Amino acid sequence: MYRLLVSAAHKSSGKTTLAIGLAAALHRRGLSIQPFKKGPDYIDPLWLTAAAGRACRNLDLYLSPEPSVAAAFELGCAGADVALVEGNKGLYDGLALDGSNSNAALARLLGLPVALVLDARGMTRGIAPLILGYQAFDRDIRIAGVILNRVGGARHESKLRAVIEHYTDVPVLGALHENESLRIEERHLGLMPATEAAQAQALIERLADAVAGSVDVDRLLAACGTPGAAAALPPAAAPRADLRVGIARDRAFGFYYPEDLESLQRAGAELVFFDTLSDAQLPPVDALFIGGGFPEVLAAELAANQPLRAAIRAAVEGGLPTYAECGGLMYLARSIRWRNVTFPMAGALPVDVEMLARPVGRGYVHLQPTDAHPWPGESPAVLRAHEFHYSRLVNVDPALRYAYRVQRGHGIDGERDGIVFGNTLASYAHLRSVAGHDWPGRFVAFARARREAARRHRIAQAA
Repeated sequence: MYRLLVSAAHKSSGKTTLAIGLAAALHRRGLSIQPFKKGPDYIDPLWLTAAAGRACRNLDLYLSPEPSVAAAFELGCAGADVALVEGNKGLYDGLALDGSNSNAALARLLGLPVALVLDARGMTRGIAPLILGYQAFDRDIRIAGVILNRVGGARHESKLRAVIEHYTDVPVLGALHENESLRIEERHLGLMPATEAAQAQALIERLADAVAGSVDVDRLLAACGTPGAAAALPPAAAPRADLRVGIARDRAFGFYYPEDLESLQRAGAELVFFDTLSDAQLPPVDALFIGGGFPEVLAAELAANQPLRAAIRAAVEGGLPTYAECGGLMYLARSIRWRNVTFPMAGALPVDVEMLARPVGRGYVHLQPTDAHPWPGESPAVLRAHEFHYSRLVNVDPALRYAYRVQRGHGIDGERDGIVFGNTLASYAHLRSVAGHDWPGRFVAFARARREAARRHRIAQAA
């Protein structure tokens, strides 16, 4: 099986566009590509999923212990010919001084050779000490080769290749020239999601063409493993689904990790997807999960779907167990103010949302659960999660209760996160189903208990 980590010397080197193009180029060859993304990220995985035709999975050394990350990687690789891991930031970058949650640490843990993407703009001879330094910094990391990006032209490429060949023993696996048509549009929080980009598939095809024409893919594969697909694991016995969980998944809401959705299913949930932009009513469900996304960008369309907004408000007010993360929290608010225009939202929570030009919360968070947390079951004394938001809540009802005290990060107000309102929990934090924190199981157990309580209440009323 071929396994590799696509990393870079620093962020914004073009490794995401290279990884997308590589996944698509390999997929064209008829190979089964399993993409992974390191670190907290929802947007890059959407692109990698579209390019590979197989759901991108997440690997996070900050939120999960090493054995769990290794097990998740092996499980995800089942049946694939190529495991393609896209790093985040630079190869040696991470929160810890010792590099224990860096891309290099992930490569070491999983035995992944590294395809190092280098932004070559303005560089010639200086690229040699950069490569030599990355080799020498950690001899346990095997740099299989470099891929030069944003090369200025044929002459520039020739100079770079000559320098690298003369001073290093690292092969040049390819060189992509500067090309504006390969750029993915960016905005707040990073790249535009593939679910929104109207020409996403056309761009993926252009990236695949560029990689196939500029990267020696055969040489790259030869440096990253031996042919042969991983053995397929026997399918795990799934419990009988006895609870329907409605999940908003569309252009406005698409921030879900497949591992978390699978954990919901293992807890006995049937996942029922609906579209907040086009569906007029909620499907019959026992609980509701609205993940993150960009509701502000599609606020006009969300506001125009008044029947669904009313249905969701009625469901929440009627006690439907609901979990909302970030964009979902914003959608449940009374309104979103975006670019000096206020749009009505579901109105299920007594708060309003105001978009800002700078990030309010961005990165990992540490949360201490409070007694107000509604879900049963054990949780760690301090939860690790992550947040990405450029919004804040205003006109907040002072009587609201909160499920978390924020020890690291921002949350709702720098001190609290996780609004508890009836049977709803809504927070800026994105939880992960990782070792020691089975939030999907707890949420499903809570929804079952609420459904049973409602059934008993109906029986008592009828009597």
